[in-house]
Amino acid sequence: MPAIVNADECSGCGTCVDECPSEAITLDEEKGIAVVDQDECVECGACEEACPNQAIKVQE
Repeated sequence: MPAIVNADECSGCGTCVDECPSEAITLDEEKGIAVVDQDECVECGACEEACPNQAIKVQE
């Protein structure tokens, strides 16, 4: 399953955006959080490993 962002934990730092090889993650400027395009996510886990707040998880 694609990555899921916990909005309560996400600081909007953009680390996951930089690490995503499929460019499936963008920052919602209005909400200040990361957003995953579920159709583009390749479920590699790079975002989960990179997130300093552990706010993003690749669902099993």
